Formats: sequence, structure tokens, C-alpha cells
Amino acid sequence: MTATEPSGGIGTIPAAAVIAACLSAQSHVPRRSRAARAFGRSPLTEDSRPWYLGALGELQVAERLAKLGPDWTVLHSVPIGERGSDIDHALVGPAGVFTLNTKFHEDARIWVGSTRLLVNGQKTDHLRNSRYEAQRVAKKLTAMAGEPITVHPVVVLVGARSVTFRERPADVMVLRDTELVRWLLRRAATLEPGLRDRVAETLRRPETLASMSDTTANVDLSAFAALRHEVAAARRTRMLWGTVALLGGVALAATVAINTYATLLGG
Repeated sequence: MTATEPSGGIGTIPAAAVIAACLSAQSHVPRRSRAARAFGRSPLTEDSRPWYLGALGELQVAERLAKLGPDWTVLHSVPIGERGSDIDHALVGPAGVFTLNTKFHEDARIWVGSTRLLVNGQKTDHLRNSRYEAQRVAKKLTAMAGEPITVHPVVVLVGARSVTFRERPADVMVLRDTELVRWLLRRAATLEPGLRDRVAETLRRPETLASMSDTTANVDLSAFAALRHEVAAARRTRMLWGTVALLGGVALAATVAINTYATLLGG
């Protein structure tokens, strides 16, 4: 059986916020020329690409979270605060309450220490931001539940080439998306069913975490699906041209070698 997801309201659309941001950035991009399409130029720009990759990461994690059992409530792209921020994924299950910060770092080398997380040698705010998100949610839930609610922050890494742990952070869990579900299911139960249901219901209410209306409910998923199709088609075209260039290079090298060999032999 799969995890429980709300049938309406907030948290129902994975990656809603980043998809909306991606489409907004793409809305200002002129249509590619016929030549650009023929040579496989990506439709993405420097502005839209980070949002696009972020959406892919959140969608991939959402697919994995769907494998959690019915004892788990899974919410996606949960609005928080007054500035349009969101939590990538919020979970309530037997093992407690978790906020997930998904990071798609394509082919990157990641180094994790007790207080720092580096991507290709560059400092990030992933640990600090994840910790802050969890603290905000815990404060809200505690106030509304009338008893202390602990929220566990998790950084979920997607697409990295390697992840090296020098030392694990004490208060933020860092793991790959492939490890996530197994890690969650192996944790000891800490929330009794009654409290679990109350916390899940509280999280579903729009007024719990956000002070503004959710503007991602009407995100154009069909437009994003079309964009994904364009990006994939462009990538296939580039790969085809790369193969043609490689074969052409091999053929040219073979011709040169044969001519050289013939010349040396006096042919």
C-alpha cells in the first residue's frame, strides 16, 4: 500500500512551487528557431534551468515517498510564511514529523561535515535552511497541538556523482534519495496514532504554516510536461549529432591512416 496523500487543498501537487517558477521564467523565452531545434539547442535558459532541475528532483523524491505505507501522510510543496516560500515535502508517520529539503545537484561531488555541506567545493546554506524550516514548522505545530512536537529536518540529495561524509551533522539528516524510504521505515515509532492523525490534519490546513493564499494549486502541469518533452527531444538530438561527429571522426582517421600506409608502401 502507498502513503496517504490529501485529495484536495495544500500539499497535493509535487514540485508545484518550482514548476510554477520554472514556467514563469520560460514564459519570457522566445521560441527556438528551426535551426536551433535541428541542432538540439535546449529550450531552457540560465534562469529557468535551476528551477527545472529543482522540479525534477522534487518529482523524483515524491515518487519514492509514494512507496511509504498508509501510516504515513505525505504533503508536497507546502506553503510557509508570507513570502511565497514552501517546504518541498512534509511527512507525518509513526517515526515522527519530517521536513524534506530536496536538492538536485546533477553529477556533482558533495562533501558533508558537521556544520557544512559543500557542492563541488562551494559552500551552501542547505543545512541552515533545512534546520530553520524544521524549527518554524515545529513552533507552529506545537502552538496548535498544545503539546511539544519535534520536527526532523532532512536534506535529500538527487543526481550527485558522489557524496562524502567527513562527519554527519548532529541535527540535520543528509542522505541520497535512494536511501530515503528505507531510512524512514527503519526508524523507531515515536508518535501514537491519535497524535499522528491530529498533526497530519493540522498540517493540511492552509492557515497552519502560511499567512498568504496558495498560488500553486493551479500550476500548469501540462505545460511543464510539454517542456520536459522538449528538453528530452533536444538532448536526443544533441546525442545524435555527437554520434555523427564521432563516426565522422573515426572515418576520417581511418582514411588518413590508409592513405599514409599506402604512401609508405609506395601505393
